[in-house]
Formats: sequence, C-alpha cells, structure tokens
Amino acid sequence: MDEPKESIDLIRTALLTLQPSALTIKDESHLHAGHASAKSGGGHFAVHIISPAFSGKTAVQRHQMVYNALGDLMQTEIHAVSINAKTPDE
Repeated sequence: MDEPKESIDLIRTALLTLQPSALTIKDESHLHAGHASAKSGGGHFAVHIISPAFSGKTAVQRHQMVYNALGDLMQTEIHAVSINAKTPDE
C-alpha cells in the first residue's frame, strides 16, 4: 500500500467516529511539492464531511470536532487539512 492511500485510510477511520453520512478525503500534497513545509513530512488533505453530529454547531466547533477526531494524526500523517463540515440539511 502506498503512503498517501494509507494516510487516507487512517484519516477515514479516525473521522468515522463522527458518524458521517458522507465523507470525501483528497490528498492534495502534490499541490505543495517544493514548498518548505512539504519537507517536514505529513501530507496536505482536503476533507468534506457531512454528519448530523454538526447540527447546532458553529463552523469553529465543527472544525474542532474534526481536529479532535484526527488526534495524533495531526502530528504524524497530516501537515495541513482543509475542512468542509456540513450537516445533512445543509
């Protein structure tokens, strides 16, 4: 298994704790090749997640929920993550 696929699988498993009805994870590391931050390891990812767990939460609270679910992956697998977090009604 190549590294980006493995990282995506780890991220997906971590985010399943939020019981998403839809979850898309894209590895965008190739867009950052050559940047100084790319040398430190960890990839750049875009996450689109729809979950009823976000109902009644502000955008900041939703992002905090995603970061909490990702936990230690933010120190190892992930250098940067773009988050689009919505409820099923949005």
